[in-house]
Amino acid sequence: MNKPSTPPAPRFAGGAFFSRRAALGAVAVLAGAAAFRVVPSLAAESAVVIPVPADDAAAATTATETAVVAGGCFWGVQGVFQHVKGVTNAVSGYAGGDEKTAKYESVGSGRTGHAEAVAITYDPKQISYGRILQIYFSVAHNPTELNRQGPDHGTQYRSTIFAQNAEQARIAKAYIEQLDKARSFGQPIATTIELQKRFFPAEAYHQDYLTRNPTQPYIVFNDLPKIENLKKVFPDRYRAEPVLVGGRTAG
Repeated sequence: MNKPSTPPAPRFAGGAFFSRRAALGAVAVLAGAAAFRVVPSLAAESAVVIPVPADDAAAATTATETAVVAGGCFWGVQGVFQHVKGVTNAVSGYAGGDEKTAKYESVGSGRTGHAEAVAITYDPKQISYGRILQIYFSVAHNPTELNRQGPDHGTQYRSTIFAQNAEQARIAKAYIEQLDKARSFGQPIATTIELQKRFFPAEAYHQDYLTRNPTQPYIVFNDLPKIENLKKVFPDRYRAEPVLVGGRTAG
């Protein structure tokens, strides 16, 4: 199938994504005492300040490591991690299904087993796997939503950690248990762990989408607030210039 030459239409219909704003007050009330929320003025989703993982990766022995996570539309998740210090690349793509169905049009059916995912390459001497997960849970998405994120519905938008090895799976499992025990989100975490599923990069027009389309309504309402949340909640981890696909930074 030929790749589209232009990006798909914005991922909302009518005023669907605005209807979520009314629910934010109720969601905020659910937050437990172990966490509190940071809400930018136009945020479609608030951030949750959570503790660092009690169990994290051992001291780094390699130059780079890879984490693969899924949490709704990959535009925003990629955008968040492109602004994280220690991340050297963040690529939008698909994971969980077969290579032959790793195409945007196919994945959108919700029947391929794929989730929109982001492969994050990072320097473990600068940032640990556990801190990657902390940012993922805190600002990149809402881990309590099952098979959806905001206006996007379907298993392709599920919250999933695609562990690259048994150690990552163990750390992720322990962290989810830690956050659930503390009632950090006020309700159970829906994030699943899938071990050693292959990652397939998405089409070129999806890469760096947030940086290239900062005025698109979907990005403005759903994703730019995540960048502001990152800046406020993790000021020590925030980098102003995003690292774009291929290791370039925005000029």
